[in-house]
Amino acid sequence: MPPDDRTSVVIITHNRRAELLHTLDRLAELPERPPILITDNGSTDGTAEAVAARHPAARVLSPGANLGAIGRNLAVREVTTPYLAFCDDDTWWAPGSLAAAADLLDAHPRVAAVTARIVVEPAGTEDPIVTELRHSPLPRPGWLPGPALGSFLAAATVLRTDAFRAAGGFSPRLWLGGEEELLAADLMAAGWWLVFDGSLTIHHAASGLRDPTRRRADGIRNTLWFTWLRRAPRPALRRTAHLLRTIPRDTTSAAAVARATAGLPWLLRERRPVPPEVEARLRTLEEAQRTSNARRYVG
Repeated sequence: MPPDDRTSVVIITHNRRAELLHTLDRLAELPERPPILITDNGSTDGTAEAVAARHPAARVLSPGANLGAIGRNLAVREVTTPYLAFCDDDTWWAPGSLAAAADLLDAHPRVAAVTARIVVEPAGTEDPIVTELRHSPLPRPGWLPGPALGSFLAAATVLRTDAFRAAGGFSPRLWLGGEEELLAADLMAAGWWLVFDGSLTIHHAASGLRDPTRRRADGIRNTLWFTWLRRAPRPALRRTAHLLRTIPRDTTSAAAVARATAGLPWLLRERRPVPPEVEARLRTLEEAQRTSNARRYVG
């Protein structure tokens, strides 16, 4: 396969030098030879220096602070290719998947994002969420090349660069943890479709260097914020009630709900419900997710 100049890879990282170098080693083996842009979110472990020494072709942006998902926005500003592929510092794309995703986007101009199947390493098994993506309950037009999605996974998705920018990228309010849901809704509201393609593969070797307590707290807060920002009144109340009934009853959840509630003034100012057809998709997806065993930031 000759090099493919249609897609750039965007990565955010924070103090996970070893994982990032492993990911870059794998990406360097791809036949597509994509440009790689990394936002180093305030690492103090020598990440930037290590990347420069081992992968000098990769471009590292150093904002000097941990920007969370906004680090992706920073990198996307520098992207010059029509498509961008996100991955995390502990995920990497399989050979040929980036080219196949670009082919799909070339052929379907109304698709903004294509999400790949996730293979968990070292076991080589599919992430449980893949079953949910593959069997998405959302109705889809006949021309759509795969199951329609109501959101996407930033660690495993290729998007149109222009669509990402026009939608505003990831919200600076959410930081990290389920941040894709808001952007996905805004893409659908703008008329775009999101799709799953099981022929694309990304590998995930989950890093042990993470703070699951903070990630869960941010996920609960962000789920509530998205719900209050974009859902119609009755579905928003129903989803809020369901979330409050089902999250663990502990100090992490209580603090997350308090933080979410503290944002009500700006939420009311910025609230913009999605169109009815998008709300219908979200409602269908929400019902299906209630019986899913797939991992979620709010669980």
